[in-house]
Amino acid sequence: MSRVMPVLVVLLGIVALWYGAAVAMNAPWARDQAARAGTPLSTGQLIAATMVQERPVLPAPHQVAKGLWDGIAGQKITSKRSLVWHGWITLSATLAGFAIGALAGAALAVAIVHSRVMDLSIMPWAIASQTVPILAIAPMVIVVFASAGVTGLVPKAMISAWLSFFPVLVGMVKGFRTPDRMQLDQMHSWSASRAQAFFLLRLPSSLPYLFASLKVAVAAALVGTIVGELPAGATAGLGARLLSGSYYGQTIQIWSALFAAAGLAAVLVALIGLIERVVLKRMGLAR
Repeated sequence: MSRVMPVLVVLLGIVALWYGAAVAMNAPWARDQAARAGTPLSTGQLIAATMVQERPVLPAPHQVAKGLWDGIAGQKITSKRSLVWHGWITLSATLAGFAIGALAGAALAVAIVHSRVMDLSIMPWAIASQTVPILAIAPMVIVVFASAGVTGLVPKAMISAWLSFFPVLVGMVKGFRTPDRMQLDQMHSWSASRAQAFFLLRLPSSLPYLFASLKVAVAAALVGTIVGELPAGATAGLGARLLSGSYYGQTIQIWSALFAAAGLAAVLVALIGLIERVVLKRMGLAR
């Protein structure tokens, strides 16, 4: 209970601020409509009017919650209005990009740790690659793949991989370099080969860093997928829901898709955290 109460207090504070902001931002429209009708509103009526607008500037929390419920439980999962269906489209590209990015980051980390030439040549380029805004890269990737006749999951997965490989690369390089000189010298004194030193010392030492970087990478992969859905004019995926909502001023739809994406990211991070606890416990590395 002592751990739950602070979280609840913060959550209630956020909800209260959200309601206050919704009233302030939606009030001008309510006043304008009342003035047109010639029926001035009392304070209570004004607040009530800001809570039920079909296209509010800022939807109230209960409107977003209803939009989420309607999108998740109020539709068949095969319906194109279902957030479950759109979430699966986004999730499939996210997992593909995450797998590509994580494998690429881990492979580059192994090469960097074992080769100073790779360290001096690859690492600066990897850092530089993250300075280019993904919003600038995504349209180019979509156009290049489309010109080659490749559309759908693959371009989105590549954009997702672009964002997800860097956290894994940095985390794994740090993890592989965790063993100190004394530990490495001890492995040499036992006549351990480079491969044995890697699998018996460097790799186990890097696991806490690996899982920490995977949590960041999977969230970045989801962002990359959603960004990749925007310039393509996609009709499926959470990014498509955001896009169509912005076209038609459906702010509740936009916020519902945003919260669905946030929930999906939370589930993915929690799943990696669960795998982390199991793996580290079995290896005796859990705290």
